Amino acid sequence: MTLDEINRAAVDAALAWLPPKMSSPEARVEMLTICLKESLLKHRRQVTSSGKEDGPAVSFWQFERGGGIKGVLTHRSSSDLAHRFCDERGIDASPMDVWLAMQTDDVLGAVFARLLLWTEPGPLPRVTDIEAGWQLYLRAWRPGAYTRGTPQKRAELRAEWEGHHRVVRAYLRLP
Repeated sequence: MTLDEINRAAVDAALAWLPPKMSSPEARVEMLTICLKESLLKHRRQVTSSGKEDGPAVSFWQFERGGGIKGVLTHRSSSDLAHRFCDERGIDASPMDVWLAMQTDDVLGAVFARLLLWTEPGPLPRVTDIEAGWQLYLRAWRPGAYTRGTPQKRAELRAEWEGHHRVVRAYLRLP
């Protein structure tokens, strides 16, 4: 999958379905950067230390049943939209059923990614504010590789974020 393919096939559809106030260049930058950071658009299932795609997180945005999926389904600012979207897709709005569907439904992953960002207080970071985008990602996704990582590993992950952020902005032709 390419950045252009996921943007056109999933992010465009997700942002078109969600309320207009959720669609912005800032949202698109954050969603696409997270997508690259989490999966490199290669893995719809988390790659574990064994090198196999058998981890608990699914979709290009890497959602876990008891983490992001449950959070989006139950948070007061995202629950109604998440349930409505699931209903329209014929998906039972339970963490297990969403997790199963998300393994092949990229629009579902994109909707949940935007809704998870929506649960965070405050406006989205400006498209040029790499650090604020990184901090939002850390709060919303809580990546284990970062929280359990050494200072060197944390620096590597931050550098990866910056690289992905620049790629996304170049692709979208943003400053």
